[in-house]
Amino acid sequence: MKETKEQLLIELKKSEDWEKDQSDLWFWEKIGRLPFKLLDKFTPAFLQNKIGVILDELGQYVQSGGSYLSSVSSIKSYYPNHDVVNLADVSMIPILEMDQAVTKLTGNRKRLATVQGASTGFGGIFTLTIDIPLLLGMQLKTLQDIAICYGYNPNDKKERMYIVKVLQFVSSDIVGKKAILNQLSLIDSAEDEQAKREVISELQGWREVVFTYRDQVGWKKLFQMIPIAGLLFGAFINRSAVNDIAEAGMMLYRKRRIRERLAD
Repeated sequence: MKETKEQLLIELKKSEDWEKDQSDLWFWEKIGRLPFKLLDKFTPAFLQNKIGVILDELGQYVQSGGSYLSSVSSIKSYYPNHDVVNLADVSMIPILEMDQAVTKLTGNRKRLATVQGASTGFGGIFTLTIDIPLLLGMQLKTLQDIAICYGYNPNDKKERMYIVKVLQFVSSDIVGKKAILNQLSLIDSAEDEQAKREVISELQGWREVVFTYRDQVGWKKLFQMIPIAGLLFGAFINRSAVNDIAEAGMMLYRKRRIRERLAD
């Protein structure tokens, strides 16, 4: 049964309150980027090669989905108690049940990220080059599956751009977060084609997304460069990274779905 307007407004406020809370993180984000800028000077070749790989893969993802594209056929596994055949069916499911599906999905991905981070962290700097693209892939996959849980199709280019903007949101400071929230609110604005074009145009330069992602994730990887001890750091860092991206994806997608329902 679909929610009442009052219930939807209560759920909408939860997402809006979460957005306001994100402003408290800016100080630690800025501090956290300093060590990685030092690492950048000491290991330029190692780092630049990885940045090149991530840049190519993220560009390919925006254009075609590449190897990261999730399948909409996974719908049934997220809602085993519902007779869902397509995304239109999913869009009718109550918000709280969508949240539950995403919470379960997030728990599974966090466990997988923990294992992956421990595995690549064991070898220190030698396996760090493998870990960064793997982590990016898992974050993109998680965001796509969250989109599916809320009834959105990651096969659509507009949806892939939305997902990359969510990735950038998590990696940005407070000023960047405010700008991205504004852009995300315009993506579904059918009456404002100029606004949509601006978002799309801004995304063509996703190089900035990669560098903010590098700054946000990279400094934490300093600790993972220590062989053997990197196992523990890698497990913790990857789990936290997937948790952060899943939380943002859930809050932003649920807000989007609630607003659409209120508009209807």
